Amino acid sequence: MNTAPYIRRRAQLAHQIGKGVAIVPTALEHVRNRDAHYPYRYDSYFYHLTGFIEPQAVMVVVAGEKPRNLLFCREKNEEREIWDGFRHGPLAAKETYAFDEAYTIDQLDKLMPDLLADQPAVYAHLGGDIVWDARVLGWLNEVRSRSRTGVAAPRDIADVHILLDDLRLIKDADELTTMRRAAAISTGAHVRAMRAARPGGTEYKIEAELLHEFRRLGAQSPAYTSIVASGANACVLHYVSNDATLKDGDLLLIDAGCELDGYASDITRTFPVNGRFSGPQKAVYDLVLAAQAAAIAEVKAGNTWNAPHDAAVKVLAQGFIDLKLLTGSLEEVLERESYRKFYMHRTGHWLGLDVHDAGDYKRDGQWRMLQPGMVLTVEPGCYIRPGEGVPAEFSNIGVRIEDDVVVNAAGCEILTSAAPKAVADIEALMAAR
Repeated sequence: MNTAPYIRRRAQLAHQIGKGVAIVPTALEHVRNRDAHYPYRYDSYFYHLTGFIEPQAVMVVVAGEKPRNLLFCREKNEEREIWDGFRHGPLAAKETYAFDEAYTIDQLDKLMPDLLADQPAVYAHLGGDIVWDARVLGWLNEVRSRSRTGVAAPRDIADVHILLDDLRLIKDADELTTMRRAAAISTGAHVRAMRAARPGGTEYKIEAELLHEFRRLGAQSPAYTSIVASGANACVLHYVSNDATLKDGDLLLIDAGCELDGYASDITRTFPVNGRFSGPQKAVYDLVLAAQAAAIAEVKAGNTWNAPHDAAVKVLAQGFIDLKLLTGSLEEVLERESYRKFYMHRTGHWLGLDVHDAGDYKRDGQWRMLQPGMVLTVEPGCYIRPGEGVPAEFSNIGVRIEDDVVVNAAGCEILTSAAPKAVADIEALMAAR
């Protein structure tokens, strides 16, 4: 295992703290029903600092002149390994994951008051779990009870996520390597889906094609529940039923991406089930594609987070006027935000260990400046539900086009460009099915 990125991130966290203690637990296991659990997925913050994927673990960073990195994890237990699989135990975990110290998880309550004693501040996971919050407060109260012996409890309690969000927002070379691989796997899955789509098929069969390709190429899971939405279903932003029949003449919107070694990809493509865009479908699709191109052109270091969204909205608003979906001048449509009838979401989000990744979008009331190493999605769309003033030929057309991009000094790198999105490329690929 390459421990260098995790050692570096823990050192960065210790440097930010200066003097104090950071406590980062991994995620809890959750029961699906009776004695069956959901597939386990570690906490993203914890994983970012440790690379450790076992449940029942806590990482502690004691910052100061000589920082200490501690891991609390499950004991080595050969009998449990027969049932549940391999577990490192403290000794192997300490060596494998480059910790200074490692202990069994049942020692956490005993040792934490000592680790917090005479520290000026504690940075903890706050607000996510009331049981965990009470546990942290219990350690602090234990330290406070020792005040007559001259021991001081931390005076400041802060949310560790505030520090870690900034660390996670700028991806390092190792993270970008993994994200490029995840994007390549997901790109292949979308191509497979285009080749598999036929009138008379079903959304869930296309979803199965996506999942097959994710696992075939080494991804551990989908990064989120796949959206496979045909016809009017494409106008439901978070449609996940995926149980309708694919009909001749309908568009199919697929929003799906894999998770590889913890990192998400997120791609949306929209294409005709029968392989050929109709006139109205092509008009709407080309409009969304033009909006995405305008947004991507604004993804560059030094621009604000909102610059791509503003660029996409201007193109879409003018297009809605040109298609007779809206009336008025461009300035009026933008001022009234009447474009939101057909485009009601933002143009992207941060991407990383979470599909909607960590990091603020504004600082002190101002949109954040884009910096090299930030990864985001660019995903304008158009969703035309039937209604007053909507021409019949445009009813139930839903289009979204989404790519994953990395900010760099010159502009951006599009990680998912190999998934076809030009009308001619999509139709050529589907014609060769």
